[in-house]
Amino acid sequence: MTRYNWRDEAHYTVTPAKAWLYVLLIAAWLVPGLAGHDPWKPDEAETFGPVLHVLSGNSWVVPMLAGEPFLEAPPLYTVTAAMFAKVFGGVLPTHDAARLTSAFFVILAMVFLKLSARRLLGPTQGWMAVLLFIGCVGLLVRAHLIAADNAALAGFAIALYGFSLALTKPAAGGLLLGIGAGITFLAKGVYPPAALLIAALLLPAVFPAWRSRSYALAAAVGLVALAPLIIVWPALLHQESPALFDLWLRNEVVASFSGITWQSAIGGLRIVLEALLWGAWPALPVALWTLWDGGRQGLSQPAVQLGVATFGALFALFILTPHTQALDALPMLLPVALIASAGLHTLRRGPAAALDWFGIMTFGLFAAMIWLGWVYLVTGVPEFVGRRSYYFRSGGSLDFQWWRFLLAATMTAGWMGFVWRIGRGNRRALINWAAGITLTWMLAMTLWLPWMDRLKTYRPVALGVAKHLPPGHGCVESRGLAQAPRAMLQYVAGIVTKRLETSPPAYCDFLLLQSERDMDPGPQWKRIWEGRRAIDKTERFQLYRRVSAG
Repeated sequence: MTRYNWRDEAHYTVTPAKAWLYVLLIAAWLVPGLAGHDPWKPDEAETFGPVLHVLSGNSWVVPMLAGEPFLEAPPLYTVTAAMFAKVFGGVLPTHDAARLTSAFFVILAMVFLKLSARRLLGPTQGWMAVLLFIGCVGLLVRAHLIAADNAALAGFAIALYGFSLALTKPAAGGLLLGIGAGITFLAKGVYPPAALLIAALLLPAVFPAWRSRSYALAAAVGLVALAPLIIVWPALLHQESPALFDLWLRNEVVASFSGITWQSAIGGLRIVLEALLWGAWPALPVALWTLWDGGRQGLSQPAVQLGVATFGALFALFILTPHTQALDALPMLLPVALIASAGLHTLRRGPAAALDWFGIMTFGLFAAMIWLGWVYLVTGVPEFVGRRSYYFRSGGSLDFQWWRFLLAATMTAGWMGFVWRIGRGNRRALINWAAGITLTWMLAMTLWLPWMDRLKTYRPVALGVAKHLPPGHGCVESRGLAQAPRAMLQYVAGIVTKRLETSPPAYCDFLLLQSERDMDPGPQWKRIWEGRRAIDKTERFQLYRRVSAG
């Protein structure tokens, strides 16, 4: 049987009209949710805390959250978000302006993914790779939050493009490879650049086409470009605080790559498989089909080789690093999208049609559920919605707003017309999937956003604490207070507590506790306020005033 020529795309062209349609679809996917809500629990508030520190004119070298060092990630995203907040803070609230940073980095990731696919697979496959990428379920929410993971995505995509240039333009490819790896380090630490290093070694070790002088030169240039990016910030951190540098080095390097056991490897495998099986859908099954159907011819293509090496490196490192989390698997979506775009056109008509109808029916059902939930939140009917969902019963109601209704109705009608008019072919399934996931996100961010913000923000907690503190109240101690509410207390109310877990007692007049159950700090304290986030069953915040020297 004669195999399809993987680079023969004469049967399909991207006209200017189609290109603008893709741009509009991507913009509709990206823009909703970037503004109009507070930093959400938990990660947004935690990431936003160090941004406030930089905006206050403090040093960016040591990220700080509510007065304490926050070394969970280097400061690239923090500094960039502070710049966006300064530029756009006069037009948008500070947190919304900072959230534009994620849009900036996600756009970079899409641009360089498109360039990689275009160079390795042909001019039309760049768009397909991007649509596969934004169609991944696991990317949707994270791309719209204040999150350093988005900066790491951009760095990884730049590195992929550097790899794609390495065999023909080694100097440019190596430079981009080093810059991309450096960005991943400055965004998330040693894990992403370590994966890129492993991928760089795997390519020539497994695939003979990469055993060339050009690739060796690109790798050398990449190391030279990477060196200053991974040296400068740690050196500045050491200069400012040797103790904090030692703490970061222990946590980032020693703790991250030690303690590997069979149990941790199995646990890591389970986490990454769970993250991929839902988060990389539908790109993952298309990528697996590419590898299965392409056979040796498929593996002879540089795009597939690059995708396999980078995905394999990330997968192996994920399993062998005991303390990784599901979010660390996010960069895997890039090589998965690259591999899937290589074999999209080889899908059989039956599976492609099944994926197409599954996407239309799934997102049509989701859209209907969003509309039904909105009707209940506005009117209180149908009552069975509230009976079946604790969130709807306890999250409060919504006010009817004409502009939200008309915008959501227009988007729904537009989606119906879009999926009805789109042409035939394997790309139809992909385009319809991207349109469907975009519709559900736009509806949620239009109809449900005020209700979701009420459920995810710590603003009422911060305002409740501030309301019960007298003017000139002095210091406030805290116990059990998580990072997210600490950041929002500082942002909303200007309150920075003295944590009893990290500092000796300051004998303040007020004590703030966070716990899952009622706490008794002692007879010297009198409770003056208690609160929680809307519908939260586990977090309880209790404010006490000292009544005696006890």
